[in-house]
Amino acid sequence: MDPSDLNTPQLQQFLSQEKEKAMHHEMIAKLTSVCWDKCITSTPGSKFSSSESTCLSNCPRRYLDLSLIIMKKLQQQ
Repeated sequence: MDPSDLNTPQLQQFLSQEKEKAMHHEMIAKLTSVCWDKCITSTPGSKFSSSESTCLSNCPRRYLDLSLIIMKKLQQQ
């Protein structure tokens, strides 16, 4: 492989897309871990309780909303 091929726009775009995918996967893993620990308070059975289901629905939204608020605050500074 020619070293000059490493700076092509196509490669840079591919690397950028892969980095974005990795960040999405990392966020999903983090949300899964945080929300599971917060919402599942007993040994899981074949179904989640109503409160667990509600918590699992709301938890990622709250986490993402808070992350956006923090990012906006940091950008304003």
